[in-house]
Amino acid sequence: MKLSRLRACNISVLALASAICAPAAAQDRSQDTPPPVSEEPQPSAQNEIVVTAQRIRGSVDTDVPPVVELTEADIAAYGADSLTDLVAQLSPQTGSGRGRGGGQPVILVNGQRIASFRELRNYPPEAIQKVEVFPEEVALQYGYSADQRVINFILKDNFKSREIELEYGDSFEGGAPGGEIEVSQVAISGPRRFNISGQFETQSLLTEAERDITQTPGTVPTVAGDPDPALFRSLRPDTESYKLEGSFNTAIGEGAKAKALSLNLTAEQNNSRSLSGLDIVTLTAPGGDSAVRSIDADPLIRDTRTTSLSAAAGYRQPLGDFELNVTLDAAHGLSETDIDRQRDLSVLQDLVDAGSLTIDGALPPVATDGFDRASSKTYTLDSLATIRGVPLTLPAGDVNLTVDGGYKWNRIESEDTRTLLGVTQLTRGRINGGVNLAVPLTSRREGFLDALGDFTLNASAGLDYLSDFGTLTDLTVGLTWNLTDRLTLAATVINRDAAPSLTELGAPVVETFNVPLFDFATGENVLATLTTGGNPLLPASNQNDLKLSANYELDLFERANILFEYNRNSSTNTTESFPLLTAEIEAAFPDRVTRDGAGRLTALDQRPITYAERKGERIRYGFNLFGRVGKAREEQPGGGAPGGGGEGRGGPPAAGPASGQMRMDPQQFQQMRDQFCASEPGTVPDLSKLPPFIRDRLTNEDGTVNQERLAQVRERFCSADGQPGAGGPGGPGMFDPEQAAAIRTALCSGEDGQPIDLSALPEGLRARLTNEDGTINQERLARLRQAVCQAEGAQQQGEGSQGQRRGGGGRRGGGGGPFGGGDGQGRWFLSAYHTVELENEALIAPGIPVIDYFDLGQARHSVELEGGVFYKGMGTRLSGRYTSGYTIAGSDPTGASDLTFGDLVKFDLRFFMDLEQQKWLTGENPGFFKGTRVSFRIDNLFDARQNVTDGNGATPIRYQPALIDPLGRTFEIEFRKLF
Repeated sequence: MKLSRLRACNISVLALASAICAPAAAQDRSQDTPPPVSEEPQPSAQNEIVVTAQRIRGSVDTDVPPVVELTEADIAAYGADSLTDLVAQLSPQTGSGRGRGGGQPVILVNGQRIASFRELRNYPPEAIQKVEVFPEEVALQYGYSADQRVINFILKDNFKSREIELEYGDSFEGGAPGGEIEVSQVAISGPRRFNISGQFETQSLLTEAERDITQTPGTVPTVAGDPDPALFRSLRPDTESYKLEGSFNTAIGEGAKAKALSLNLTAEQNNSRSLSGLDIVTLTAPGGDSAVRSIDADPLIRDTRTTSLSAAAGYRQPLGDFELNVTLDAAHGLSETDIDRQRDLSVLQDLVDAGSLTIDGALPPVATDGFDRASSKTYTLDSLATIRGVPLTLPAGDVNLTVDGGYKWNRIESEDTRTLLGVTQLTRGRINGGVNLAVPLTSRREGFLDALGDFTLNASAGLDYLSDFGTLTDLTVGLTWNLTDRLTLAATVINRDAAPSLTELGAPVVETFNVPLFDFATGENVLATLTTGGNPLLPASNQNDLKLSANYELDLFERANILFEYNRNSSTNTTESFPLLTAEIEAAFPDRVTRDGAGRLTALDQRPITYAERKGERIRYGFNLFGRVGKAREEQPGGGAPGGGGEGRGGPPAAGPASGQMRMDPQQFQQMRDQFCASEPGTVPDLSKLPPFIRDRLTNEDGTVNQERLAQVRERFCSADGQPGAGGPGGPGMFDPEQAAAIRTALCSGEDGQPIDLSALPEGLRARLTNEDGTINQERLARLRQAVCQAEGAQQQGEGSQGQRRGGGGRRGGGGGPFGGGDGQGRWFLSAYHTVELENEALIAPGIPVIDYFDLGQARHSVELEGGVFYKGMGTRLSGRYTSGYTIAGSDPTGASDLTFGDLVKFDLRFFMDLEQQKWLTGENPGFFKGTRVSFRIDNLFDARQNVTDGNGATPIRYQPALIDPLGRTFEIEFRKLF
């Protein structure tokens, strides 16, 4: 390590800090430049020990500031029940503004790439020490493309839990009950982790009759006694799902050369059953009278069964100054859909014509015609190897290099009994390779062109060879400018070739009968047959994107930041979902539309299409605010709030590891020293009682104990002769408040640069401030004074130390207990993001007018909101979404067929309570309620549904509110217990 670790500790007299820092200082004595202080301490009384840590182990090492960071207490304020739930709640921060639909963000664990999010998606949030969310540029450093944001989960070193979770929910209008049962077990011990979980989920069928849906004219039986089709047309299918999952992570070897191995296995089964109505026929009598008849109460059923098996593995090992990371993710899926055939009812009209059947008489039985089956088998094998490291150091800092290579193999086999093609098979092999360089150009920390701030160039190049599309390229160039500690600007240019997925190319073709549609050409509401599936004629596309962004940290509340992004997209030969069927779209794709002799829409093929050109432009901006509620309670002996512990649901001491700061009084310090020194030399003491900063200093990157550092610390910390700085004159390990005050006075009197009297400093500390020739190292002294003397100003100014970015306003947060802050304070948060679509248009083919997507249902404005508060074991969270309205022009020149879609605002509200902290319920002994939480959730709080009207102010049948949103306002009750 080039930089001295002397300032890893902020020392008031800090017997403990002296012991911990001494080995590092001795090792780095010959180095010239200490690193910057990681953060300024908060004020402390003279009888406190304040230790300020460096960057927490497991953090992502990058100059790009995070979008947001969450401490343990912040995580508790979200009330999430799993990491999957937490990621969903972080969607405003994790959503990519690039507009490419990059999907789920890249997931890291302790700063390392993993094979699959399945590895930890069922972990309880209590197992997480910290969360970091980074913009898309950071994904390049891990071998991914710049269309996904990055989430880094930093796990606790020691955690164990068994969990059971029960959920039940329904719509406030009834008819849609559903439930879930989940059990899991998690164990974390340094680099070794184990997790197994099982889940069952079900939801019931909801029909149109239960929501009083108005039926399409011409489809309602006109004869009394005929079954009502609304009873047999579903708005939501009946579903059941089962999931069993297990993962295992371990270390091979110990120390800096230790390797890591992970394995994940998942099995899932999903079944669904939906109804497509009844067979309907219109019978016409010889005299011209007619009647609409439903044949019987035997509905058209669509059954789908999906089975998936997945396995993922990862391997990591150091290679000198570099690190090798290899991941493998394999999956196999089988999906079968059985679709009842519509019966041939022409025989009934023949009977009417023959005079043997009246149009309103009892109908003879008509035999069913069986069913068709659409099936698909998918196979996926995805491997990726990355080598990351620092190949050289420039005057502005280290150059970070990532080299990646991989192979991905996909196959899809689909078959449909309605065709004579037999099995359709598509196979793709993809060989990919790439390189990413992060090159520092200027640096304030290194003093190289520091007047310009920190400039970092990020360049990435990749080649993909696809067996079915040939060679595709991927080029990205970006520049990050940390203008100040608080302001970061970035610009990224992306040129990328992209092939359609095998699903878009070869998914089985499925027909769904009696789907309500609005025909813009005629202004009619119809029931039509809808075709979905793959399109084998889709070409590869080329994407050209520009992204500009700014991230500014505000000196508000506990921490805050605002972000601004501008994205511009320009693409050719893009694959798109079939848009809303307007007159322009029908003219461009006439073969996708089927009409009868009267011009009535009877069928629509909605398989993917290709646009010759696509352009988009948008801005996105937002803010994140975090604060505290209430007063901090006095700490208990041992440095933590009640309930703390090294494993299970225990939280960190006081401010917690996220802040890197630990306070304790002399009694606490002495107790910790006694516990540490009680073990015999050569054995590993119980490190769980030590503050996280000290544990990090004594452990390697893989979580194993560094025996050399442990021996050095034991020698200084536990020596019987009471070395100055370790025990002080008062005796071995004894804390001397008078000496602490003398040290502060010596270091902090006078102005910076003025001579000071160092005689009050302990001999060991003076030695570390002295050069080999006996002179004082002024730079080390200045940095030590900064670390010790700026504590008072830190609270007044609320700022971090010079040269160290807090990032996303997140490096000063407190820790947490089981479901909240271990310091007794509550937490609140508020984030909001506004997206403005400036341009969104498509050219289907040369010579055809450009299509403006704002005329096809693209909203110009959308807002996402997340806010919550958690205090004394009770919390609430509010989520909001706003989508602006738009108008789609019809073909009627009078505007009667125009459709206006109104603004839509939805809010979700969640209440949750940690029963363990409710003394009015549990008394002093929580008993069964220990680790128990209950939650009550209301989605769509105000029962908002989008209002759609035509030019006459009427709501088309296709856009009835209950068709758009069948559930409306829903509730969910959850019982969750950690053992």
